[in-house]
Amino acid sequence: MNGKWYVIKTQPRAECLAANELTRDGFEIFSPMVKTPRGKTAQSLDTLFPGYLFLKCDTDADGWPSFRPAHRVIGWVRFGGDTPWLSDSVIRDLKDRIDTISNEGGLWQRFRAGEKVEVASASVEGLGEVVRDGRSAQARVEVLMRFMGRIVRAQVPRENLQPVNDLTDENHKRLRRTRGKGRKIGSYRPLAAVKAV
Repeated sequence: MNGKWYVIKTQPRAECLAANELTRDGFEIFSPMVKTPRGKTAQSLDTLFPGYLFLKCDTDADGWPSFRPAHRVIGWVRFGGDTPWLSDSVIRDLKDRIDTISNEGGLWQRFRAGEKVEVASASVEGLGEVVRDGRSAQARVEVLMRFMGRIVRAQVPRENLQPVNDLTDENHKRLRRTRGKGRKIGSYRPLAAVKAV
């Protein structure tokens, strides 16, 4: 099919339904999906650009297509009065890049050395600092944590870590830390000055 690729905005969380309906009605659609690890062994396919799809049409020959309610399309992505388009080669490059990402294990949270993280698991919870990240989505992350009054290294599963945005001592005091049943830990404090040993 001749034409150019345009970006359309869909209703929230309706990319897959919109892509299916549009394809059924003869439109050429590209909905970028990428592998995302879920835990140790599970993976899912997630939408790379939530709320958006690529649609190919020939506006010079056929004009702008119209959509029906079942298509769940809000409209075209426009900048000012311009509706930008992409060439086949750009879409092909994007598809190749997505295939590469998926073949390398998918999109997964990577941590930098020195980054502050919140550790939350069934047995341990608190602040930590990343020493070294693993090389795959399944690899554990090496973290420095305060445990029983000492700084210890721990190998933590990736799914038990969340990044912390520049948490100050004052902000951290507002976080609730308990031993269970509401008993507060009075001596808990963040690892503000801890560095890799």
